[in-house]
Amino acid sequence: MEKNEIGIIRDSLSLKPKELIISDLKWKYLVRAVVRSKNIMIVGPSGCAKTMAARSVATVLKRPFEVFNIGSTQDARATLIGNTTFKKEIGTLFYKSAFVKAITTPNTIILLDEFTRGTHDAWNILMPAIDPTQRYLRLDEDESSSVVKVADGVCFIATANIGNEYTATRVLDKASARRFPIKLEMPPLEGEQLKTLFSILFPNRNLDEEKLMNTLASISDDLISQCNMEDAKISTFISPANMVEMAELVMDGFTLEEIAEAAIYPEYPDEGGVGESERVYVKSILQKHFPKNVKSPLNDPLASKKRVKF
Repeated sequence: MEKNEIGIIRDSLSLKPKELIISDLKWKYLVRAVVRSKNIMIVGPSGCAKTMAARSVATVLKRPFEVFNIGSTQDARATLIGNTTFKKEIGTLFYKSAFVKAITTPNTIILLDEFTRGTHDAWNILMPAIDPTQRYLRLDEDESSSVVKVADGVCFIATANIGNEYTATRVLDKASARRFPIKLEMPPLEGEQLKTLFSILFPNRNLDEEKLMNTLASISDDLISQCNMEDAKISTFISPANMVEMAELVMDGFTLEEIAEAAIYPEYPDEGGVGESERVYVKSILQKHFPKNVKSPLNDPLASKKRVKF
């Protein structure tokens, strides 16, 4: 181990961004994995800062960062390898993909987003590149075709969504799973963690806005608890990313009732018999959080000035 690498790992907590709500241990583990060029799988529901964690470690380590959405790739060869074209004057030309350029750039952190929703074609192309014993990308299916070597220091971070709503997610076989020896779970934020995040993102909020954001955090806790029950009547919860959007609505003067109608209820299906839909059940959960008399800060002329960009 080089001394500077050991120093980065040991001092990793001093590099942790305050707006990234992740345990100190997971952050240190993530930094260490990147420094050691280990492949990493970050698992968690959508909107739980998986991409933010990967981008943050690239930023603090001052490394190139590239994102490739494997889950939405329709033409795996074009996306991951490149395209060929024929010109009469020159002949056949090969245009390297952005992915080829990324893997040949030393110390690049490559995010393979929604990896478990990728096609088998995409996985087959990626396997030699992410295999620590091979580290190359074959430019053609022919075994005799030329290959591109993965540069030193390149680190692959894959993200995988979990939950009942991700029906297109593929199950990793053991061979694929072994290529990601480092696994990090990013669960939804608990209420207290959301409160901390809100305080960081909206430092100029007033007392009423703070109370309303705290109520949103409590609602989030309730929905997560209901979703995790053995006989759960709802299939999902509100992601931290969407909770931050709701906190922005608070800063823009929306009441709790307005936020619920605009941003919470539409997340839940309204199908089912009378009183049996998920939306009706969520409405019943939220009732206890509604104060009888709510004064809306809608007309606060300073609301837009207090809003923090992030």
